[in-house]
Amino acid sequence: MRNMKKEDIKQEVFDLYDDYAHNRIDRRQFMEKLSVYAVGGLTVSSLMSFIMPNYQDKIQVNANDARLSTEFVEYDSSKGGGKIKGQLSRPVNNNKKLPGVIVVHENRGLNPHIADVGRRAGLEGFLSLAPDALTPLGGYPGNDDDGRTLQAKRNRDEMLEDFIAAFYYLKSHPECNGKVGVVGFCFGGWISNMMAVRVPELLAAVPFYGGQPDAEDVPAIKAPLLLHFAELDTRVNAGWPAYEEALKKHNKEYMVYFYPATNHGFHNDTTPRFDEAAAKLAWQRTVDFFRKKLG
Repeated sequence: MRNMKKEDIKQEVFDLYDDYAHNRIDRRQFMEKLSVYAVGGLTVSSLMSFIMPNYQDKIQVNANDARLSTEFVEYDSSKGGGKIKGQLSRPVNNNKKLPGVIVVHENRGLNPHIADVGRRAGLEGFLSLAPDALTPLGGYPGNDDDGRTLQAKRNRDEMLEDFIAAFYYLKSHPECNGKVGVVGFCFGGWISNMMAVRVPELLAAVPFYGGQPDAEDVPAIKAPLLLHFAELDTRVNAGWPAYEEALKKHNKEYMVYFYPATNHGFHNDTTPRFDEAAAKLAWQRTVDFFRKKLG
């Protein structure tokens, strides 16, 4: 039931979806809890249909977009998962070396939405690499439920090594100017923060509603940070005050934005958590930041 409106949905439903999307409840529990809100003509199935990702109709940049050269590549990540597959995108007819941007997926592998975001970055004039941390388990399985299950089987620190390896692959790519940044969403936001800790050569990090590193890790950060948070995302936001205190204490360069009345995942245009105005603003800030730091 895609004609349902976002305004018809109680905030508690979005909070339930956040619990489900982050494996705090399983699908059966999600449906049981959702039934409480199936009132006034709404059914559990209609609520499920509305709130779950709609990849088919929401792709902004198709994989065969003629403005881009897009392919899948493999790179080595010996500390993580061996060979890792990733989508590499850049503008066609390019005759100069480009800044590199790693695009890091959420907690379900390289699904169609994050692949789309990778191509959007390519259209902005970057050499974009969107790796799939599920490669060692066969890659994104075609749906998010199975993707979350697979990703939960991998050690997150090993996946971090996979994305660090992606940085070095992209930095040394013959089409890259050697200047590389990272943007990530949810789990990818944590990866972005941790790459800032672990990779001294990283020149820009943009976590979208990402978990924070420990305060004792902050002195190692060299990269400028651009941090995006959703106002209603109390789970992730709870860690921000301590992180900001450490960033200030150690004189780190950062900018932070909280987007009013938005939920975790507000940039993802495939679910009703999407907030168009906030997503456009956050993405433009991200592109401008990368152009300034990597150009």
